[in-house]
Amino acid sequence: MLKVAVFNTQPPHLYHGGVERRILEVGKRLNGRVFITVYSGTKSGFKRAVRTHGIIIAPCFSTDMFFPIDNWFFNKTITGKLNKIEADVYETHTASGHGIAKAFQKKMGAKPLILTIHGVLADEFQKAFKGTPGTLRMKLSKLFMLHLIKQEEETAKKATLIVTVSIYSLLKIVQLYHIDKDKIRVIPNGVDVERFKPLNLSGEEMNDVKKRMGLRDDEKCILYVGNLIPRKGLHLLIDAVKHVSKEMKEVKVVIVGRGPLKNSLIKYAGDKGVIKHFNFLGSVEDEILPKIYNCSDIVVLPSLQEGQGISLLEAQASGKPVIACKVGGIPEIVQHERTGILIEPNHLELARAIEKLLSDEHLREKMGENGRKFVCEKFTWEKCAQKMFDTYMEALNMH
Repeated sequence: MLKVAVFNTQPPHLYHGGVERRILEVGKRLNGRVFITVYSGTKSGFKRAVRTHGIIIAPCFSTDMFFPIDNWFFNKTITGKLNKIEADVYETHTASGHGIAKAFQKKMGAKPLILTIHGVLADEFQKAFKGTPGTLRMKLSKLFMLHLIKQEEETAKKATLIVTVSIYSLLKIVQLYHIDKDKIRVIPNGVDVERFKPLNLSGEEMNDVKKRMGLRDDEKCILYVGNLIPRKGLHLLIDAVKHVSKEMKEVKVVIVGRGPLKNSLIKYAGDKGVIKHFNFLGSVEDEILPKIYNCSDIVVLPSLQEGQGISLLEAQASGKPVIACKVGGIPEIVQHERTGILIEPNHLELARAIEKLLSDEHLREKMGENGRKFVCEKFTWEKCAQKMFDTYMEALNMH
């Protein structure tokens, strides 16, 4: 059986970002054909190896402070123990912090290395980091991010193959890292269309979920699912809600996810006078997330930069219309005016799109039906897993 070692700073069974979702869903579907061990940082109390869906997740020391520092320590640990990790193929998910490419070439030169890039770090820095607040933490993040960009470029140049999630990201890798496009494979993320789908919730179940979401029956729900980080553009959503709430008083924005910007976003919403329209849920259990999608009216992802956007796939699979900025790989997974609305990164455009959908139930239902059909045809984890298996074999045959 093919053995694959996967490197990712965040343990995928404890985090629910797009990277972690992909690792688990692909691994689950390759169980029986590929033996996968995921090496992850010691974050969120992760101290002992676990096995889930046939995948082994092994802890490797990192800090548990914030992304760049955690990433740096994790990669330092990985580079120190590379020659003890046995596999046929090695895959690293933006684990680009501390010379992993150089160490890999030195210790494991005969083995294939695949770099999976979800969002190009150099592009993320250009689009979402330059205008961020000048706090000490943010200044440190920027310095680390510049270092990570150099490491991602170096890893891309030394990797056997590069996998990315969208045509947009492929073009950015070529442009910003000067990589030959023939070395890059575009394999979009997927969605579990049996898990994320329109649900017939009982009245009692719906009431329980709405209570968890902080929703009253008379409130329209705008849902955001994702990390609370600069490139997600959540300040645009807060500004947009300030406008929307003048005409639509009974609106609630439910934020699912966690991240370093939580406190500053709460303060910003307070300063704008709209904090009563927001409920920050933090992380939620996997079992309840499909129900939360079903209890929303629309799903918004105001990202300033995005390789793809798994929450948009989950929302459409759940039969919900989406609103997102026309950036990155998003136009590849949302059909404008058919499954959702694509806007420029502007809070007034976002407000108009929200008002249009919240005021038209028939349009929401039609877009939801279109979105479900679109995602089921184009974006499933089965398709993603098969393409990843083919890429593992291709990389193995190149060595």
